[in-house]
This record gives sequence, structure tokens and C-alpha cells, in this order.
Amino acid sequence: MINIKKKNFSLKFKKVFDEIAKDINFQKKKTIGILSKDYKFNFKTKELKRFKKFKTIALIGMGGSILGAEAISNFLGKKIKKKVYFFNDLNENKISNFKKKENISSVLFLIISKSGNTIETLANAFSLNLLKKNSNNVIIISERKNNLLFNISRNLNLFHIDHKDYVGGRYSVLSEVGIVPAYLMGVNITNLRKKIRDCLNKSNKVFLKYNSIKMAELLIFKRNNNLIFLNYVPELEKFLYWCQQLIAESLGKKNKGFLPVVSNVPKDHHSLLQLYLDGPRDKFFSIFSFENKSKNKLNLKSKIYKKINLNKKRLSTIKNAQKNALIKAFKKKKIPFREFKIKKLNEETLGKLFSYFIVETILIGKLVGINPFNQPAVEEVKVFTKKLLK
Repeated sequence: MINIKKKNFSLKFKKVFDEIAKDINFQKKKTIGILSKDYKFNFKTKELKRFKKFKTIALIGMGGSILGAEAISNFLGKKIKKKVYFFNDLNENKISNFKKKENISSVLFLIISKSGNTIETLANAFSLNLLKKNSNNVIIISERKNNLLFNISRNLNLFHIDHKDYVGGRYSVLSEVGIVPAYLMGVNITNLRKKIRDCLNKSNKVFLKYNSIKMAELLIFKRNNNLIFLNYVPELEKFLYWCQQLIAESLGKKNKGFLPVVSNVPKDHHSLLQLYLDGPRDKFFSIFSFENKSKNKLNLKSKIYKKINLNKKRLSTIKNAQKNALIKAFKKKKIPFREFKIKKLNEETLGKLFSYFIVETILIGKLVGINPFNQPAVEEVKVFTKKLLK
């Protein structure tokens, strides 16, 4: 329910949507080609089988090189039986504690960087002192170009997987970057990609069109630029951080863009809800909920608990009531929102979520005249950083 001035994007949407569908179907060497059913990976699962023996995995990367794998681990955590570490920052304490706790030779390390020169990724790998000749517990994913990681893999004879040069990091979760870690974590990668084109189907296209156009209007008129993810599903937290990067880096250009904020609820009902309901009208809310029932009910036999009316209630029932109460308040105050209801915590659901937000983000960018694939301002900071380290 977004009541803002309407602008006719329908014809433009059709043109852009048809271009995207064509690029997917014919698997052109474009980012969106990762959604093709005929997408060709730069690895074979039989090559990875020797790495399946490791019970502990450590991923080293930044941004799109690691956020997707974190989202997969978080969402499918109950299915993953291995211990998984993520090094996605420069944190000396984390590295020190890891060295004390784990035997480096017993851990499988995945070092991922599209450019092969990401400073934080290299610094973490060097700090862990794991790059040694003929190491059988290291996988490197980078472009096959003259970059540091690729050169290291050749000089030290380390297992290397090519990162496709036409797939940007933040869009790479359904490529080698996310699929290799998923496979090694024990995730069914066939199911993960099984329904990634569902958002293009006729019934889902209506939903995609409506949302893409409405979100584009928000950018055009510079209203509701704070995009709040109200997350009632703990298993979705890392996925939403993946979304945060995807949306911020893809659409934050030309003095336009959304500020995506992950807000875990109902916890944030007690810290941010006052602002959400009665503060500036500069926010658009996306609600994420899970249609499940907790196994256990509260068993409150004593009469003193009668007033709170929680006896025989499930935690999921309580959380659902809080979500519905918030929606009721949003409607009353005419605050714009949309809701994504998760029905199952499985590979197919997560794959559909990844692909939906990838396609929607690209559509929004193209509708408002923004290139959703580059990141010129970020590259400038990288150049400054390298100069300062000389």
C-alpha cells in the first residue's frame, strides 16, 4: 500500500524485463546469466569431493565474496553439520582465538576475491599463515588474471576456481562464489538453484512488476529512502545483510538510493518502534515473517499468570500477534510496507529469495536510469587506500 504520485513505468518495465529474460534464457555473458538453467560452472563436483572430508570450514572474503555463503549457512543452519567460520573483517581477536582453538591443517580454507587483490582478504589469509606450497586444505576463487591470489595459487600449486569476470561480487551468490561453499557445507546445490527463475513466471511477474515500479517511484521522487527490513525470522538475518549490500551498492548512485537497515524484531519493538511509527515519514518497510508453529507451548498453571494470557501459547503465536499488530498500526497511520512470508526453511526458498532480489534490484536501477552493476565511489576509496599503504 504505497500512496505516492504515480508515473507510468509499464512500457519501460516490459522492455527491461524482456531484456533480462532474454539474457537469462540465452545465458549471455552478463551478470544476470547466473540465473540460466544452463549456467556452466567453472568446477566439477567430483573435483571437490576430496575436500568434503573436512569437518571445519573457514571462509575468507569481503562483501559479495562472503555474504551469500553466510546467508546460506544462517538460513540452512539446521541442515549443516559442519563448523563454519567467516572472516569478513579485520579482527585481530577473532584471528587469535581461531588459532588457539583450531588446528590450521584440519580446517578447509576458502579464500574468495573477484579481483584477487582485496586487501582485507589478503591480510586475513596472511595473518592465518595458511598459504603454503601444495597445501591440500586451501581453495582459492578469483579471476584468472594477473592478480595476487591467482598468482599465489599457481606459484604454490593451490586449488584454484575461476571467478567469472562478468559476474559482479554482490550478484555472485548463485555462481561459484556461493555454490562451492554451499556444496562443501553439505547443502543440496541442485535444490538451491532449482526455482531461481520462478520470479519470472507469469503469476509472479505481476508481483515483481508492481514492486519494481513502486520502488522505482520512491527513488525518482526521493521519498521513503530509508529501507527498513523488519526481520521476524532469525534464520534470515544474514540474508538481509546480503540484501543490504546488493541494494546499497547497486542503487546508491547519482544522488539517489536507499539506505537499507536490518531491524530484528520483536526486539526492536522496544527500541525503534516509536521512531518507526511516529518519526519522520522517510521510511519504507519490508516485513519478513515465517509461517511456522513452535513445537512447545507455555505451560503456566498458576493462577497468578492469568492476567497476561500466555498460557498454552506458542512463542511463534506471540511473535505473529506482534507482527500483525504492527501491520495494523502501519495501515492506520498509512505507513508504506510490504510483507514477504516464508513458508519453508529449505534450499528452494532461499534460492528464490536470492534471485527475486537480484532481479528486482536490476529492474529498479534500469527503470530510474542507474547502472546497477558498477560501484565507482567504492573503487575510488580502494585507490586511496592503496596509495596510503605505500
